Amino acid sequence: MNTKTILITGSSRGIGAQIAMSAIDEYNVVICYNKNEEKAFALRDKLSKIGGVIALKADITKSNEVEKLVQNATAYFGKIDILVNCAGIAQQKLFTDITDNDWKNMISVNLDGAFFCSRAVLPQMVSRKSGKIINITSMWGEVGASCEVHYSAAKAGLIGLTKALAKEVAPSNITVNAVSAGAIQTDMLSALGEDVIQMIKEETPLGRIGLTSDIAKAVLFLASDNADFITGQILSVNGGYNI
Repeated sequence: MNTKTILITGSSRGIGAQIAMSAIDEYNVVICYNKNEEKAFALRDKLSKIGGVIALKADITKSNEVEKLVQNATAYFGKIDILVNCAGIAQQKLFTDITDNDWKNMISVNLDGAFFCSRAVLPQMVSRKSGKIINITSMWGEVGASCEVHYSAAKAGLIGLTKALAKEVAPSNITVNAVSAGAIQTDMLSALGEDVIQMIKEETPLGRIGLTSDIAKAVLFLASDNADFITGQILSVNGGYNI
């Protein structure tokens, strides 16, 4: 069993699952899922052949479930060294069509979840004077996206959380950074349709859609000892779409 543990929210599929698969050689992995139990357990079973892994259910929009998640993960592996706030949702709507529930749900999953999870792991990290928090945000949180105002606002909030929290916990030797994802080939992107995806590809200087592995590599760099002197930074992984 590895000596360090990484907890990844939203890791039953997509970017989160890729981070888990990329991390298993070096870390004990906590797969956090909410609705996709079948996929989470399938991933757990696959990774268990390589290293230490558990799959735990939690609705990250509920602070009590997050507290239980962290308690159970800590009880199993002893500690949490790295938290990756990856869980998120997206939606395309005209601003005037966004309902109260649309807004609340977007903020709740993308921003409240990261707040609850970070708050839950920090006491043990502060006590050890060691830890890393990595938030998955979006290039739309940096520049804004038409018809995705609530998504852009939530991801921009996550960038603000990253920078402010990094300053606060740095004296405890804890780093807080974010990976700002561009257009990445996931189910979320596929929902936009082939025409939109092709347009994004043509507007991306590197000429392709990003892969989940592109994000995972950035996350594992920030999680590694090589990034010990990096904090409060937003690492953009977007193929040059937003420079």
